[in-house]
Amino acid sequence: MAIFSYLRTGSANVSNPIRRRLLPMLAAIACASALPATAQQWPSKPIRLIVPGQPGGGLDLVGRTIGEQLAGPLGQSIVIDNMPGAGGIIASQATVRAAPDGHTLLVANVGSHGTNPAVRKLPFDAVRDFTPVAMVGGTPNVLVVGPALAATSLAEFVGYAKANAGKVNYGTGGLGLLNHLALEQFRAAAGLEATFAHYRGISPAITDLLGGQIQVLMPGLAAALPHVKSRKLRPLAVTGRARHALLPDVPTFEESGYKDFDGVQWYGIVGPARLPAAIVTRLNEEINKAIRAPALQQRLASEALETMPMSPDAFGQFIRNDIAHWSALAKARNISLDD
Repeated sequence: MAIFSYLRTGSANVSNPIRRRLLPMLAAIACASALPATAQQWPSKPIRLIVPGQPGGGLDLVGRTIGEQLAGPLGQSIVIDNMPGAGGIIASQATVRAAPDGHTLLVANVGSHGTNPAVRKLPFDAVRDFTPVAMVGGTPNVLVVGPALAATSLAEFVGYAKANAGKVNYGTGGLGLLNHLALEQFRAAAGLEATFAHYRGISPAITDLLGGQIQVLMPGLAAALPHVKSRKLRPLAVTGRARHALLPDVPTFEESGYKDFDGVQWYGIVGPARLPAAIVTRLNEEINKAIRAPALQQRLASEALETMPMSPDAFGQFIRNDIAHWSALAKARNISLDD
């Protein structure tokens, strides 16, 4: 600023006391004018919310639900951009490359920011290259057995599996996914031998569980619930810190004697790295306000999702803890998609 320079050099005919009072004021003005225009004017255009999955399902539901809730308070439309592929890597890369101006966000989840970093090398850093904005909610995984097994509790199942070592077939929805890692965690904790069948998705795995080709599965609650309600599958335990409202009679793993089984299939909102703090705070406040509303909680319950409001810092720590947990398990059990 010319005036600032003029006063600073003392070439103007202005007394030192006046200069001492004016200089801090001019410095403050200079700092304010240096703030990014996007932070001052945001949002200045529609916000792109990237969903790393096809329309339909939990990721899409979260994206569209949060988008609808933000449009009104922010005064801009929220454009849902479904970008499936590579376990969320494509969508994550698009977010990393976007300008950090608050106009591009991502529906992050346990796959993109939990298990993926644990089992494969990624072309980005799942912590450093993103800004945590808000947690939305999570749903537990549930250990279910098929109709051929008579076990009605986790203890009974462990006894049966040990007595029939090598004869129990375990299914997963895919190598390195949460339902695989959670099941591997249980198998290791219980000291069970296992033969794994890795399917391309949880639906074909459930089909084979119902048909008796496999005996054990640990899907997300939303996928298992219809079959549990029809009594075609028997739930033995759920992950998480507390019993789920939709399965109040099913104990947690910790109640059954297995600690540190509090992992869940979670969904949240992140942006590119270096997202302005003012934008992050505003988004976090609006999302937390929305997910505390009973009507929205009821809508998310269709995917067995329970809301989990957090501050940006708490959400960031949650992501770091989740990555550390699954990375330790993957290393201990030698699970990698890069081999």
